[in-house]
Amino acid sequence: MDIGIARTFLEVVKTGSFVSAAANLNLTQTAVSARIRVLEEQLDRPVFIRNKAGARLTPAGEHFLRFATTLVQVWEGARRAVALPPGREAVVTIGAELSLWSPLLRHWLLWMRRECPEIAVSAQIDTSERLLERVQNGSLDMAVIYAAPRRPGLIAELLFEEKLVLVRTTPAARPLGAEDHVDIDWGEDFAASYHAAFPDRPKAVVSISYGPLALDYLLATGGSGYFRQGAIRSYLEEGRLALVPDSPEFSYSAYAVHSSKADPGAMDRVRAGLRAAAAMTG
Repeated sequence: MDIGIARTFLEVVKTGSFVSAAANLNLTQTAVSARIRVLEEQLDRPVFIRNKAGARLTPAGEHFLRFATTLVQVWEGARRAVALPPGREAVVTIGAELSLWSPLLRHWLLWMRRECPEIAVSAQIDTSERLLERVQNGSLDMAVIYAAPRRPGLIAELLFEEKLVLVRTTPAARPLGAEDHVDIDWGEDFAASYHAAFPDRPKAVVSISYGPLALDYLLATGGSGYFRQGAIRSYLEEGRLALVPDSPEFSYSAYAVHSSKADPGAMDRVRAGLRAAAAMTG
């Protein structure tokens, strides 16, 4: 089978639409329809029911879904194996959310170089959604993300537990108003818990999607916000930030995620390195 057909099938499944799949794959809708038509001819079964709302899987499509995922994963693994650098036995591709690179992934890269010199490494940064998609389609061996994923076929291992705590700039005697609070995007779970804890708090004047940037802004202008406890420990010790007494804390744990079909030998070594890096980070 043309691997492009399998990728197109998976994209239609993910988006629920031929139009959206075409846009994501940089193809015309006609090309997407043609690929799916070839697939249906090869299987001698329809795999989608088309309607005005989009496309949904037929029973045959449901059965083919897991095979399509495996096809793409096996192809990606084979492509990487063929392209091995000289003197290396395997290559591992790993991705992480931006805020997890320092120091966790830096420690991991150094550990891999020291303990697994026979393995080539490709390390990348992306959003959690894109990282999980790439683990599912086989183009990434492992993703390190915050919040446990809810996707079939993926295995998540807790790396470390962290808390999001409410802090403010000092001196603590200086009064802060609602406009001084900085809203930081820590994901949907945090947003739901935050709004439950502070149902009457008005929408923040400043919202920032990246924690380190929000921290720099807060330190420069003054104010309050929720931050990862480990990331602001030194500022608490220096007295530049202070915990807001009696404020709720929220869990924000990091996970290593890989496919259930990934090479267990390579994953064992990668996980060992991540556990060692997490211990150094903590």
